[in-house]
Amino acid sequence: MKPDLLLVGGTTPRTLSALEERFTVHRTTEIADMDAFLAEKGDAILGVATNGHDGLAPEVMARLPNLEIISCYGVGYDAIDAKAAAARGIVVTHTPDVLNADVANTAIMLLLAVSRRLLRDDAFLRAGKWTGFGGAPLTDSIEGRKVGILGLGRIGETIAHKLSVFNCEIAYHTRTRRDTPYRYYDRLVDLARDVDYLIVITPGGAATRKLVNREVIEALGPNGTLINIARGSVVDEKELVAALLDGRLGAAGLDVFEDEPHVPQALLPLDNVILLPHVGSATVETRRAMGDLTVENLVRYFTDGTVTSPVPECAAIAKTG
Repeated sequence: MKPDLLLVGGTTPRTLSALEERFTVHRTTEIADMDAFLAEKGDAILGVATNGHDGLAPEVMARLPNLEIISCYGVGYDAIDAKAAAARGIVVTHTPDVLNADVANTAIMLLLAVSRRLLRDDAFLRAGKWTGFGGAPLTDSIEGRKVGILGLGRIGETIAHKLSVFNCEIAYHTRTRRDTPYRYYDRLVDLARDVDYLIVITPGGAATRKLVNREVIEALGPNGTLINIARGSVVDEKELVAALLDGRLGAAGLDVFEDEPHVPQALLPLDNVILLPHVGSATVETRRAMGDLTVENLVRYFTDGTVTSPVPECAAIAKTG
């Protein structure tokens, strides 16, 4: 008998095929009445496959009394109550490391695109305004500039490493100081005041909600640039929009938003802002690796009780073997 698995949200054909080979998959996208489904099948569900955006609603988890594992497709898992899961003995896993390179590449792409006004100059050419050499307004180089990183975890470290080829001066802010050659700031507002670019790559959730507030944005200032590749919740979006419109913040590159997929309309006309639809890890290669790890965690668990990549909250109850 294949274990019953609840698949929350969508997934790739490759991942779905791998899941259906090993599990009896119940897809939330095909469940018309979730309440009726939980009443009938809730006791049978032993595993959940989900993603960082959809997570698993607390009220649904509460109605899965025999749930043993939640495998999350994505490094961020703030949409899952991992502490509550761990208290019930439910192992939560995610997909760290396999997406580090491409998320870091996206952060640098945003940084370059904003500083060199890529979209503005593309529109300039397409509108027939190129009249000769140097016809477009000058832009800013990132060579040797000061870059602050909010959240120096796996991806933050990768970003810092990749920026070394641009001879950037790296500083960072985290809750605790790391063993790293980069300059540490114990106050985010001080970091923002001292850098040209601030890259946000810290986890989401209640602990970091609106961490980048008005004070931090104004410290970054009219010559500063904010890059957010983390979660929209980390930045006070209302204050960000106001600062960009008022000129109190120089520019921004955003891959994430507070109420995705809704994007503040006031940002759309701005040529000093680059907007992406949460595609930091969205390459064929990385998404394949993420899907494979999502499946691997589930298969290992139901084969021998081990997992590859438990979240920190579940480290004490997970066997990694």
